[in-house]
Amino acid sequence: HYSGLEEAVYRNIQACKELAQTTRTAYGPNGMNKMVINHLEKLFVTNDAATILRELEVQHPAAKMLVMASHMQEQEVGDGTNFVLVFAGVLLELAEDLLRMGLSVSEASCILITVIEGYEKACKKALEILPDLVCCSAKNLRDVEEVASLLHTSVMSKQYGNEQFLAKLIAQACVSILPDSGHFNVDNIRVCKIVGAGISASSVLHGMVFKKETEGDVTSVKDAKIAVYSCPFDGMITETKGTVLIKNAEELMNFSKGEENLMDLQVKAIADSGANVVVTGGKVADMALHYANKYNLMLVRLNSKWDLRRLCKTVGATALPRLTPPTLEEMGHCNSVYLSEVGDTQVVVFKHEKEDGAISTILIRGSTDNLMDDIERAVDDGVNTFKVLTRDKRLVPGGGATEIELAKQITSYGETCPGLDQYAIKKFAEAFEAIPRALAENSGVKANEVISKLYAMHQEGKKNVGFDIEAEAAAVKDMLEAGVLDTYLGKFWGIKLATNAAVTVLRVDQIIMAKPAGGPKPPSGKKDWDEDQND
Repeated sequence: HYSGLEEAVYRNIQACKELAQTTRTAYGPNGMNKMVINHLEKLFVTNDAATILRELEVQHPAAKMLVMASHMQEQEVGDGTNFVLVFAGVLLELAEDLLRMGLSVSEASCILITVIEGYEKACKKALEILPDLVCCSAKNLRDVEEVASLLHTSVMSKQYGNEQFLAKLIAQACVSILPDSGHFNVDNIRVCKIVGAGISASSVLHGMVFKKETEGDVTSVKDAKIAVYSCPFDGMITETKGTVLIKNAEELMNFSKGEENLMDLQVKAIADSGANVVVTGGKVADMALHYANKYNLMLVRLNSKWDLRRLCKTVGATALPRLTPPTLEEMGHCNSVYLSEVGDTQVVVFKHEKEDGAISTILIRGSTDNLMDDIERAVDDGVNTFKVLTRDKRLVPGGGATEIELAKQITSYGETCPGLDQYAIKKFAEAFEAIPRALAENSGVKANEVISKLYAMHQEGKKNVGFDIEAEAAAVKDMLEAGVLDTYLGKFWGIKLATNAAVTVLRVDQIIMAKPAGGPKPPSGKKDWDEDQND
């Protein structure tokens, strides 16, 4: 018989374990894909934990704590969300084992506090050990080949088999826009997805690509000077309505002619300012289009204000709120703007020949939308990994090598600790085994055999040895030589956030929901039904 406290904790742990188990089978390059249908009935086929959690509607409040920790990892590092979930789930599972060790009711809360303290001590120790496990650092983030090799691991977990090609594309895009200050912004890498061909037809363009057609007759401009307007490309509309009384045909002709002349003058003034490309954020009037063709202006319409802002940033233009001729400072510049056809899709390309442009676009090709969405998620992970490397260049070995070394050292640390804390510390160390175990199970290899081999190698002092996912049997190899590397910051935040989430769940003994209580509702008839009627 459990006490109320134990019962509540067990229920919370059970909910978190089920959530972690969902994503555990998706861990690593050989992880299985999940088919998620969200509340809008949109289909997602992916093994990306961040996407799975975003589209799942998790109801249980304790499981939501794990989801929040995973989202924090996504915001802080951009990768390693599955690590947080799997690790936190295993920590809770092992905490349950400690609680089940035949304790009396009065000791339940004491044991919980001991487990929490042990976990916090072990987490602190793990973060102290982690800097010693750094195996190498990124030397030159402007070298495409070196950056591509560092991005392999994060891309491999989403697109196993295409990692060489995709890592090279991402590296080219990232290096080309890395500013001298070193402050890299992930929003400056755009992705444009076009159905058709295959992944190998994907490419990088310095500049921006829009799935649009040009409005006018001009479809290509070299040495483009770009005027950007956030208003419609149309005549000015008065704020108040006016009534015009026309008495004869001549007045009618002159009225429309006056409007035409005004439009002519406005478009001519834009052309005379030196601009040869006009980008507008609103509708394009037929008359304005006629005069744009007359003065050889290329006309592009972008409905999204975000696209308009990004284009301004790319070409160095200022978005004007009215159809006034732009000054030289307000105009944007790029090498060429042209209409192209990719597959059977018309695209407008704003191209920078020089490599230090403000924005790069990765053009993704693929046979289905689902496939391209998954490639986009792999690209996002790669770009986020590059951003992490600009903040901290240190790298730790992947493939479960870091986890086994941490498990080994924390177990030794647990043996030196007096008191009941040591049991929780040893369980914390054991939790790290879940990562190589998940990699082995998802690769169809006996997990216990892999873990015993890893421990044997690490006892010999070979810190960089991890699980070899490419071998058919339970094999291990040096991860530094194989180029399987994880970012130091990714591991640091992953361990920290997973431990915080697990400890928070363990501290909860009651879930109180602010919902109206059950029972019959009062009758909705007369408001004073329960009052005495005094005639």
